[in-house]
Amino acid sequence: MLTALHFAIIAPFIAAVFVPFLYKKFSYIHTGWFVLAVPTLLFLYFLQYLPITANKQTVTAVADWVPSLGIHFTAHVDGLGLLFALLITGIGMLVVLYSIYYLSKEKEALYNFYTFLLMFMGAMLGVVLSDNLIVLYTFWEITSLSSFLLISYWYEREKSRYGALKSMLITVMGGFAMLVGFVMLYSMTGTFSIQEIIASANDITSHNLFIPAMLVILLGAFTKSAQFPFHIWLPDAMEAPTPVSAYLHSATMVKAGIYLVARLSPVFAISGEWLWLVAGFGLTTLFWGSFSAVRQTDLKGILAFSTVSQLGMILSMLGVGAAAIHFDSMEDNLYVGATTAALFHLINHATFKGSLFMMVGIVDHETGTRDIRRLGGLMTVMPITFTIAVIGSFSMAGLPPFNGFLSKEMFFTAMVDITSFHLFNIDNIGIVFPVVAWIASIFTFIYSMMLVFKTFTGKMQPEKLDTKPHEAPFGMLLSPIVLISLVIVFGFFPNILSYSVIEPAMASILPSLLGEGEQFYVDIYFWHGWTIELFMTMGVIGIGTLLYLSLRKWVAMYQVFPDSLTLNHVYDQTVVGVERMSSRLTGSYMTGFIRDYLLYIFSFFAAALVFVLFNKNAFSIQADLAPISVYEVILAIVLVSTAFVVMFTKSRLKAIIGLGVLGYTIALFFVIFRAPDLALTQLIIETVSVALFLLCFYHLPHISKELEKVRFRLGNLIISIAVGVTVTLIGITANSSRLFESISGFFPEASYDEAGGKNMVNVILVDFRGFDTLLEILVLGIAAIGIYTMIKLRLAGRNEL
Repeated sequence: MLTALHFAIIAPFIAAVFVPFLYKKFSYIHTGWFVLAVPTLLFLYFLQYLPITANKQTVTAVADWVPSLGIHFTAHVDGLGLLFALLITGIGMLVVLYSIYYLSKEKEALYNFYTFLLMFMGAMLGVVLSDNLIVLYTFWEITSLSSFLLISYWYEREKSRYGALKSMLITVMGGFAMLVGFVMLYSMTGTFSIQEIIASANDITSHNLFIPAMLVILLGAFTKSAQFPFHIWLPDAMEAPTPVSAYLHSATMVKAGIYLVARLSPVFAISGEWLWLVAGFGLTTLFWGSFSAVRQTDLKGILAFSTVSQLGMILSMLGVGAAAIHFDSMEDNLYVGATTAALFHLINHATFKGSLFMMVGIVDHETGTRDIRRLGGLMTVMPITFTIAVIGSFSMAGLPPFNGFLSKEMFFTAMVDITSFHLFNIDNIGIVFPVVAWIASIFTFIYSMMLVFKTFTGKMQPEKLDTKPHEAPFGMLLSPIVLISLVIVFGFFPNILSYSVIEPAMASILPSLLGEGEQFYVDIYFWHGWTIELFMTMGVIGIGTLLYLSLRKWVAMYQVFPDSLTLNHVYDQTVVGVERMSSRLTGSYMTGFIRDYLLYIFSFFAAALVFVLFNKNAFSIQADLAPISVYEVILAIVLVSTAFVVMFTKSRLKAIIGLGVLGYTIALFFVIFRAPDLALTQLIIETVSVALFLLCFYHLPHISKELEKVRFRLGNLIISIAVGVTVTLIGITANSSRLFESISGFFPEASYDEAGGKNMVNVILVDFRGFDTLLEILVLGIAAIGIYTMIKLRLAGRNEL
């Protein structure tokens, strides 16, 4: 039975149904105002769960879906799920508000936009609040579908279609792999419930499917969260409207993979492969994303690669946090801090990245371009937008006093601490962790400065802008102002969320470390002494500043990488190659001739049935066959002779009469076998069929001489013989093998006693399988209407029909 929690998850889907109606009925009101109520109410609804999860309690509501397969719509609210639910609805609320001023109600197809957006919102809620893996996967794929629709919202643009297709191909491919992993988990544990799988985690670590399941699930998570080398879809997804970019890439879709890694950490984190893979891919993505962002000239392009790098950063912290699982308690457990840092940065990233996306949208909206080579000097004409850019970018660069500085320091601490971990050979090469983190942070600092100074300082170039720049209306500024205010609040009061949001989420990721009544210690603060992390930050600022000021002298090094060696080029060539190959393959068998299609069908039919028949030792022949009377022999000769006449006659009339003879001969067989009902039915059918055939063929021309020349085909002969032999073998086997009691005695008795009919065939058709007959009649009726319409239709170009 569905509960209020279930309805909260599916509420966006329900609301999406009414969007087209509201758009049409109240066209004078921006549809966004109606939609805004959905995330607002949901955000307020989920806030009520904060005291529950803060007390280490969870809420679970179950509704049966396919109970026979163990698939239930189980909604589960714990600290981790609630954190994401608040992000999805909270950021969603601000994005909808921003979109009201960004998208014109006169020029845009708002019914499409908000329908897709609500679908996506509901799907994300389903992903983070589902306890059943199959249900989670269902919502997961809906996010792929709805994000495809959102990215291709301006579908008339080729780049939008390209970006949407690219994102869907990569994320859906990962989703399929993830589904295989879920099935493996089911085969190991016998349940699709995530909580039950976590409870049995210790029992499956030695299972043969443990590592394969982990690998394919990570593949799904990496593709969704744009980890290297699957990150290539994210920059192209920037062709979506800016509200979509702000929503999908700051708080929701790209964090679904992060959520999955965090959710399944209690299952897989005990494995060394998990730590290396998650942390390794995270660090690689962090470096490559930040390094690539510096070469971008489009503001959205910079933010796209910055998102890639920040996601890698969060993932690396979750990977390093897996080291904490190898301790029995929290005492002297340094690595818990990595998980704390990951969750804190998850929140921080949503605030500063959401505001930066909206800032870029404002710049694009008010100047007509996002190209930093055409921008500059906007600080005086767009002071509020400039302020948003400064705070958001400085936070992303990890500068004090903003929240990004705090989580960046915690990130450095985690990377330094992991070098002292004495398992999985990390103590030998663990120094790579802080080194890569530090270098990547330098590039993060550089592209953050580019966002601010290339856009808002220097000399303005109005001649290169499409519109005269001016400050955005307050409504468009409101959402980024709220987000940027949170950047400051979380910076100055970092512990405001420590025990209400962060600590309960940690309890969901690291449950094995908590005893009865225990909780994690979360204390985030600015000054922690003259530590190595502080010196790393000072180095980032110093070297980053020098590199930014000398950017023109070394940025040309990016040209060293030829386009033919990029991952995008590999993707494009792969897609082109697959399309070309599939086109050739399809063209080889889709010939347009029905005889070829029948050849495939009959070949498969004969091969599959004969294989099964003999592979399963199912073929049998009974020696005591029934005696054959002379009448049966005569009728069989008539059948065969008539069949040859039908095949080789050059007259349609003779062919029709031959078919009629075949039918009447079969009716005689029914008479001999004492089945008068069948015989009567067969006679009626044959009479009607022959009459209809004659009526139809009366209007057709004579068979032309060209059509009479049928070339002998050996393949057709072989297939025909094979089908005949197969049917004969199956018939003999069916007659010789009686696995069950025959049902033949049931129908005569039931037809008369229960249905009150003397014609058994009619009773079967009308009473025993009445609905089948009814639908068959419906199909025939539709076909008849279609044929009648085609005959009566008069078109100007009749040859095209």
